[in-house]
Amino acid sequence: MTELERARKIINETDKEMARLFEERMDAARIVAAYKKENGLPVDDFSREAEIIARNSTYINNEEYRSYYINFLQGNIDLSKKLQHKLLDGMRVAYSGVEGAFANIAAEKIFPDAMAVGYKDFKAAYNAVVDGECDCAVLPIENSHNGDVGQVLDLAFFGQLFISGIYEIEVIQNLLGNKGATLSSIKEVISHPQALGQCAEFIREKGYKTIDAVNTAVAAKAVRESGRTDIAAIGSVEAGKKFGLQKIEGHINESGTNTTRFAVFTRAEKTATPNDKHFVMLFTVKNAAGSLGEAITVIGKHGFNLKALKSRPTKELIWDYYFYAEGEGDITSTEGKEMLEDLKTCCNNLKILGHFEKEILIK
Repeated sequence: MTELERARKIINETDKEMARLFEERMDAARIVAAYKKENGLPVDDFSREAEIIARNSTYINNEEYRSYYINFLQGNIDLSKKLQHKLLDGMRVAYSGVEGAFANIAAEKIFPDAMAVGYKDFKAAYNAVVDGECDCAVLPIENSHNGDVGQVLDLAFFGQLFISGIYEIEVIQNLLGNKGATLSSIKEVISHPQALGQCAEFIREKGYKTIDAVNTAVAAKAVRESGRTDIAAIGSVEAGKKFGLQKIEGHINESGTNTTRFAVFTRAEKTATPNDKHFVMLFTVKNAAGSLGEAITVIGKHGFNLKALKSRPTKELIWDYYFYAEGEGDITSTEGKEMLEDLKTCCNNLKILGHFEKEILIK
C-alpha cells in the first residue's frame, strides 16, 4: 500500500466515524430543540456558541490546524441551528395585540421561526399558554420611560406560569397618518397609553389631543379605517406599513434610549444550569414590623444582589402588597436554597418566577 492509499484509507475510515458522530450530534440537537420549545427559549444562544468554540478548540494539539477546526465547529453549530429552526417551525407564541404591535415585533424577533398569535389583551395571551393553545407568551414587564406594566406583574403573581428569559428591545415611536396628513393638519393622536406617555413632550409641543387605544397597532388600524387626515397614530414603522399609513415624523419618543423589557412566560420551569446568574421571584412579607427589611437583609446575607424591588397591591386586602424582585446570583445553588429557607421566617408566600443566564438585548 502506497502512502497515498494509506492516507485515503485513514480519511475514509475517519469520515465513516464522523458520519456516525454527526448523526449523534444532530439527534442531540433534536432534544435541544424540544427543550427550547417547552421552555420558551430561542434557537440562537451566541454566548453558548462562543463557549463551545473556545473550549473545544483547545482539544487541537497542532496549532496549524486550530483555525480550520474552529471553522469546522462553527459549521456544525450552524447546521444544528438549521435543524432546530426547522423543528421549531410549529411553535406558537402568544402576544397581546395585532400584527405590527411592538409585542408582535418582539415575539418575532425572539422566536423568528414560530407562529406569533395575537390576543386581545395581556390576560388572554397569558391564559393561552395556561390552556395549552400556545407554547409561550411574550409580554412586556417594564418600559425604560414609563415604568412597570402592572397588569403583567399581577398575572405573574396570581398565575401559574414561569419566566424563562427577559429580553430588552428598543422601542421607536413614529407619527403615522393617512396620505395627505401633515404635522399641521393633525389635531388628534391615538395610541396605547404607554406610547402616549413616551411621546408626551412631542404631543404637548404640537398641541395634539390624545385618544387611548388597546395597543399601537390597533391605533394604526383605526386611523387607516377613518380615512381622516386630522388624526394620526403613534406606533412602529411595521404597524404603519401593515395598515398602509405613511410616516409623518420618526423617533418622536421623548427618551433617546426608550426600551421595553419583555418576559417569556412558559408552563414549565426552566431546568437549572450553573450558568443561571439572574433570577426573578415574588413574595409577600408577614404583617410584622421590619419584615420587609429582614427579607432584604436575608437576600444580601447570602451574597445575592437585588437589582430591582417593586411593590404591587395584592387586591385581596386593603394596603396589602406583594413584592416583585430581580436579582443576581445562582438561586438554584446550595446558597440559594439556604436563602429561600431563611426567607420563610419573614415571608408568607414565596415563588421563584424564573432563573436564566442573563438578560438579552435584541436589536
